[in-house]
This record gives sequence, structure tokens and C-alpha cells, in this order.
Amino acid sequence: MEFSGKVALVTGAANGIGAGVARRLAAAGASVVVADVDDARGEAVADEVGGVYAHCDVRDPRQNEAAVATAVARFGGLDIAVLNAGIATGFGLGDDFDAERYRTVMGINLDGVVFGAHAALPELKKRGGRIVATASMAGLMAMPMDPLYGANKAAVVGLVRGLGPVAAADGVTVNAVCPSFADTAIITGFKSTLESAGMPVMSVDDVVDAFVSVLREGKPGECWFVQAGRPSAPFTFPNPPGPRTATGERVRLEHDPIAKEN
Repeated sequence: MEFSGKVALVTGAANGIGAGVARRLAAAGASVVVADVDDARGEAVADEVGGVYAHCDVRDPRQNEAAVATAVARFGGLDIAVLNAGIATGFGLGDDFDAERYRTVMGINLDGVVFGAHAALPELKKRGGRIVATASMAGLMAMPMDPLYGANKAAVVGLVRGLGPVAAADGVTVNAVCPSFADTAIITGFKSTLESAGMPVMSVDDVVDAFVSVLREGKPGECWFVQAGRPSAPFTFPNPPGPRTATGERVRLEHDPIAKEN
């Protein structure tokens, strides 16, 4: 079995994409820690996959550390951290702006990835593990219908791209999966609008397929797009203009972040 002997922690795993990833990894042989704040559903998923449940509000660094500790205590270590917990925004920067909800959304969608990675890295370094964060196509392109969601998902993309080479030096591969609209609770309020406009809504299984592909093939710092009707692959980021010296020569760093001439 492909993930036999591996230990995986999945946040936001009580439903949707997280539950799908937990089921797929367990079916392929992994021992899974199901982490969420929905205790009833989380425990049900953990029981279903033969794993263990950990109550984890990803906004709290200590709860992320406790979830990792659960993996180590129950299964002996950690090989995979799927940092998936996320919620929709549902407001903008006009009269509907809600500062308290803003902090909640940023805390789950961005801080949850930061705190989760910080908690998982020490154990993953011991075994050459992987981090996969759930970002979004909203992190790769403009999202006028929800710019704040686009902001936190773009931040996850930036974090993954920057952390990728650093973590790789310690044997840990860091990636992001960037799905378009999938049939989860996040789109409940506007699913009918998408469908009436002809926008394909992917199944959870479509997105889980991409997670498995990333775990198999992802290279450090890659962010894989997931779009209906086409195979998932790493997004090729256009390079920004590079710096030049006073004489017009390109500046080259020892670890050059600019992959090709611009």
C-alpha cells in the first residue's frame, strides 16, 4: 500500500476536502490523525479510518503542537502534515466589513498554516516528511467576489514558495494545492450561482486526487492548480524583473530565487 507505515496529520478533517484526504490516505495504508474543532464529526471520521481524533483550533499554536504530539504518541512520529483547515470570508471592505470576523478568517486560513507548519516541522525533519497546505485558485489570480479570501490564500501561496527551498534543505517537501470551486461547505452560499453561470463545480474526490499527486510528485515550493476538466500540475509563476548592477549586469545570488532571465 502506497502510504503504508506513514503517519499523517490532517487539519480541517471533519468534513469536505480534509475528510476526503484522511479517507484516501488511510485507505492507502497511512495512520491518520484527524484534527478539527467539530468533535462529533471529527471523531466519526477518525473511527471510520481507524485513526485518532485531536481537537485542534488551528488559530492556537499550542493546539497545533498538541495535534502533532498526538501523532507521535499514538503512531510514533509524523510523515505528512496536510494543513487544510479553512473557512469562507463572506464580507468585503465596505460597509459589510467585520473586524472580528476578519481576524477569525485570517487566523484559520493563514495562521493555521503557519502554526501548523511550525508545529510539524521538527517531527517531519526526523523522517523526511511532507507538508501540503490547502490554498486556492484565489491565491493565484484576482478574486473580485471575495478579495479578503484571495488575500489569505495568496499569503499561503507565498509562504509555501518561500518555505519550500528552506525546508528542502532539512529533507522536508512543502507544497500547496490550489483548487477552484469544489463541492464543499465553503461554496454553499453561492453554489447555485456558479452552476447557473456554467462554472463547473468539482467533486471532493477530484481535489483529493490532486493531493495524492502532490504527495507523490511535488517538488519543493510547488503550488499545484486544480481546475475542472484538466490534469493538475504545478503552476508556472512568471518571474518578476530582476535587479541590475550600475553597469547593467544581472545580480546573481548564491541561492538565486529568480529561475531564469527576465
